[in-house]
This record gives sequence, C-alpha cells and structure tokens, in this order.
Amino acid sequence: MTTVDNTAYQYRTAVPGDAEAIEALDGSFTTGTVFQVTVADDGFALREIAVDPPLTKVFPEDESDDDDGDDGDSRTFVAHGAAGDLAGFVAVSYSEWNRRLTVEDIEIAPEHRGRGVGRALMGLAVEFARERGAGHLWLEVTNINAPAIHAYRRMGFTFCGLDTALYAGTPSEGEQALYMSMPCP
Repeated sequence: MTTVDNTAYQYRTAVPGDAEAIEALDGSFTTGTVFQVTVADDGFALREIAVDPPLTKVFPEDESDDDDGDDGDSRTFVAHGAAGDLAGFVAVSYSEWNRRLTVEDIEIAPEHRGRGVGRALMGLAVEFARERGAGHLWLEVTNINAPAIHAYRRMGFTFCGLDTALYAGTPSEGEQALYMSMPCP
C-alpha cells in the first residue's frame, strides 16, 4: 500500500475481475488550453493556446478484445483507493524488436487526479520495461489533452513525433497525434 496526499492506494497487476471497473472508468477531461500544431516542411511546432469556453473531451468506448492485459509482453496495472474503488490503470506492451515499451492507455479517475496515482502507475510501467530490457517508453496523446501532456512532461517524456492523419475518419477528426518518449532509466 502506498500513501499519497493522506490517501492510501494499493497498486497491483490487473486480474480478469478488474475488466468491468477498467471499462467503466471515466477517462474524460476538461482543459482550458490545447496545443496548437503548426506543420512545416522541416518539422512541426507546438504552441499552447487558451480555449474559451474550456474544452471537454469524452473518449468513445473501445471495442473490447477480451484481453486481460497479461500475455508475457503486456501488462495492465491498477490502483485502488482506500475505499476499494478503481483510482486508475495503465496498460502497456513491450516490443522486443525495437526494445520499446508502449503505453497503450493510462486513465485516472477524476476524483483521484493530481494525487500521484498516474506517476505511481507509470513507475510500475517503468519497472516492467526494465524487466523486459526496454530502451525507452513511448506513447501517443492527442494535442488537445494538455493536462496529460503536462503530466507526461513532468514524468520525463519528450516530444518525438507527429501524425496529422491518425484520427481522420474518427470522432477525433481534426486533432493531431503527438508522440512522446523517454529513455528507460
């Protein structure tokens, strides 16, 4: 058990019984800023701009593939609050060919945000990355998720790429995918 801000959290590898709570977790966010992407022939630039009114994003439900997140090279770690409620989770997968641990998804329940739960879950992902021999961790985030981008940067991630077409034809049309990475310490 780990205590953060006088709140006790328990962290562990997910089990099949966690699937329903993970699926029900509210991963939406509200932000007063977004990252505006400007693309040039020789790269891209990011500029954080205010949005008024604040933007709220609710992610569409993922199609379930009945994967419990533990196939040897994949893991899902969960955090539970003192009341036993799911505070958050991180799902990761390792690719041996490029020694990359990909953060497939990380979500923290709104009432548990800002308490270090995401950092602790990412710490478990880093431990798993080390076990696998990963050289770096990698993730994708939409340019409008400024709260997550700031959190990832505080954790040591840096920008490493852009995909302006990833969300074409999806409910996220018009957003850009930013890629971030950090060396595996």
